[in-house]
Amino acid sequence: MSNLNPRQKEAVRYIDGPLLVLAGAGSGKTRVITQKIVHLVKRCDLKGFHIAALTFTNKAAREMQSRLADQLEAKYRRGMRISTFHNLGLNILKREHSHVGLKPGFSIYDAQDVQQLIKELMRRAFDGDDQASEMQWQISAWKNDRISPGQAQLEANGDPKQVAASVLYEAYNRTLRAYNAVDFDDLIGLPVELFETQPEALEHWQNRIRYLLVDEYQDTNATQYRLVQQLVGVRGAFTVVGDDDQSIYAWRGAQPENLALLSEDFATLKVIKLEQNYRSAGRILKAANKLIGNNPHVFEKRLWSELGYGDPLKVIQAKNEDHEAEQVVSRLLAHKFQSGGRFSDYAILYRGNHQSRLFERALRESQIPYKISGGTSFFAYQEVKDIMAYLRLLVNDDDDNAFVRVINTPRREIGPTTLEKLAGYATGRGVSLCAAAYELGLETVLPERAVNRLREFVEWLADKSDQAQRGDPLEVVKSLVNDIRYEEWLLDTANDPKTAERRMGNVHELLAWLGRMAEQEGDGASLSDLVSRMTLMDILERNEDEQRDDCVALMTLHAAKGLEFPHVFMVGVEEQLLPHHSSLDEDNVEEERRLAYVGITRAQKTLTFSMALRRRKHGEVMDCEPSRFLGELPEDDLVWEGGGQPVDPEERQERGKAHLANLKDMLN
Repeated sequence: MSNLNPRQKEAVRYIDGPLLVLAGAGSGKTRVITQKIVHLVKRCDLKGFHIAALTFTNKAAREMQSRLADQLEAKYRRGMRISTFHNLGLNILKREHSHVGLKPGFSIYDAQDVQQLIKELMRRAFDGDDQASEMQWQISAWKNDRISPGQAQLEANGDPKQVAASVLYEAYNRTLRAYNAVDFDDLIGLPVELFETQPEALEHWQNRIRYLLVDEYQDTNATQYRLVQQLVGVRGAFTVVGDDDQSIYAWRGAQPENLALLSEDFATLKVIKLEQNYRSAGRILKAANKLIGNNPHVFEKRLWSELGYGDPLKVIQAKNEDHEAEQVVSRLLAHKFQSGGRFSDYAILYRGNHQSRLFERALRESQIPYKISGGTSFFAYQEVKDIMAYLRLLVNDDDDNAFVRVINTPRREIGPTTLEKLAGYATGRGVSLCAAAYELGLETVLPERAVNRLREFVEWLADKSDQAQRGDPLEVVKSLVNDIRYEEWLLDTANDPKTAERRMGNVHELLAWLGRMAEQEGDGASLSDLVSRMTLMDILERNEDEQRDDCVALMTLHAAKGLEFPHVFMVGVEEQLLPHHSSLDEDNVEEERRLAYVGITRAQKTLTFSMALRRRKHGEVMDCEPSRFLGELPEDDLVWEGGGQPVDPEERQERGKAHLANLKDMLN
């Protein structure tokens, strides 16, 4: 542990009871978690299969696995669970599915599947689906807060929206089970319900996981908190790492108060603070400490660094939003010219995605490469969703969403009228669309020709499913793609052959990925295992950035959490933008302050804020006020520029040189 500081060593060695590591930004929390796992295995003789470490993203889990692979031989890591909360929930449900009313091969519905189902239920119940997104959000919030459909109906208090959502909630849950499916929230909620009603199952998992570590604990919701409580039981053998100052996900159910609850629920909880920052210059940390000091705290901490004091923080006051983008890009280019660094050293951070457009334009005009986080996910391509829907049906023929997606992709001359009558019959019988297609009674509502087409499809599907169970799943999937003549379908429906070729390339990549996963899983891997893993990977990784080319990074402050850059520009630092007007309306300035704190602590060497003095809003040009957060920063460390402030002649000259150099590069 020679590379750890005294507080980090203390956190690694402490195993006498429950432990909260209050880890400030850039304080080396991942290092502590991985070193503690090594300590548990090497010094405490705990077997790898009795250890679980939980994160919130696949990317974070992979980082932890990679670090452990460098320090622990494979024999020590065998059976160790380093995964997301949702992956652990999936593993629990796979073993215990019968106790929660699921059959093997259950489907995992993503946000699009959920919205499609909610819209269908709303059309049946309310003759419209206008507020499907609001209903979807409300149901998810209830699930995360561990509120049942019955409780939701009692708490609706006559509010029409709440009453409608609570009625829909019950129908939604019932329909999911009929389809042998779960949504993302169920991956945590159902294991919690299981453990509350099945003590034998809880005892099995408590014996299986004898030491639990949790990263980013401030981001847990009520259900995740309860799952941790259940798994650690009275033994209380756990380490959780978190930072209440970086809790910025209240809008998706995160509860920073879970950190404080630990001391109430575990009387012997020990708290260790990690306050030494290994990322940022002292001036940046001073600004961060002063800003976040305006929020109330259960646990006080103060970041410090041995990396030197650093450059003053700059505030650019631009005439308007266009001028702001021009100024930021101009400063960025000049700084790169002076420092000789890479474009990937720079990040432009903003409160909302809509702010990126002007900066993109300014970067393009200067021919500066950039990358926006949260681009199109591989799994979001239509052709990938088509093949994934076929795979979901192969392992779960009760998956009605998948059935509806592929029944006419490619076309099988099964029209909307046929599907509507099939759905009505299936609803009346309480069975899935696939099961309904086999029933003799279907002939009473559909003509013989339509029934034959439906049965031809479901029988072919059943044959493929049987082949996948008995033989090589990958070969079966390849033959399925050939059987449906998917490549011909793409050529017929694409705008041009190149588009069809690109889309088919995505299908080949999906099959190759499936093959690689099968190799990793080993000979015993079933198609059901592979499909559930890929579905969960899709949901978790939609917005994860896998590549870091030499590009300027553009992203929201939320997306920047966990990242770091030598030089950061925080833009649009104005009242109504940061803090955002919706948070001001909801009297939730504290979370906005935490968001600004996260942005500040992404910077390693230099930090520049920018704002517009006037901005076009709703078709009108409005005056803008500097964010209150700028007023909360140490005044002596800020240098204000623009807005009538004189410009340093030397800096102006350097920017001119950088601009000329960039023009030469463009001409070359």
